Amino acid sequence: MAAAKKKTLKVTQIGSPIRRQKDQRETLIGLGLNKMHRTRELEDTPSVRGMIDKVHHLVRVED
Repeated sequence: MAAAKKKTLKVTQIGSPIRRQKDQRETLIGLGLNKMHRTRELEDTPSVRGMIDKVHHLVRVED
């Protein structure tokens, strides 16, 4: 029996953290996005969704 494949989200940073609030910059770092156009594949969990929602204007999300 194969293990269920976990759903992932492809998150790309499209906005600069310059002149943003400190917690938004820290959220980007927590997502692994501290430079422009960097892309990460993250597991689709409620905590990751909350972090993405906090910086939704700085990232692009693909399913």
